[in-house]
Amino acid sequence: MKKMVKKPVKKNEKADLKRTMTKLKRESNAKVKGFESQVKKQAEEIDRLKANLQEKDRTVEKIKKDLSEQKKGSSSKIKALEAKVKGITEELAKKEGDLQASNTLIDQKEVEMNCLRQELELKSQQLASKTLEMDNYEKSAKDRIFQLEARVKELEAKAGETSATS
Repeated sequence: MKKMVKKPVKKNEKADLKRTMTKLKRESNAKVKGFESQVKKQAEEIDRLKANLQEKDRTVEKIKKDLSEQKKGSSSKIKALEAKVKGITEELAKKEGDLQASNTLIDQKEVEMNCLRQELELKSQQLASKTLEMDNYEKSAKDRIFQLEARVKELEAKAGETSATS
């Protein structure tokens, strides 16, 4: 503001100054009230934002707690699933071992079966050979029997002739 120099003031000027002062006071009071109103509104807005922030903080804490619980739950579920996977893996390894043992046994049985099959083929060949030999022997025996019977008849005939002649 400007410094006012005191001058002899006239009555009209004095009244004008008073009116101007009053007017300025009213305007400044109105501005102060406007500023107070703005400050009050801003304070209410700040309080509202603080309340909102506190609510969000509570929500964040709740979410953190829930996430922590879920993490613990997930961790225990993961451990349970890992234990289950380990058990299944061990069982699978055991069954795989059993399967390999069974395959080994099957291989042994196949080898044994092949040996028996070869032995059976050999025995079949030997049997066929013996059968052929027996057939030949039977044929030769029948031939021999036939020859012997013929010889007996011949000898009987001769003996009958000799006894008839004697």
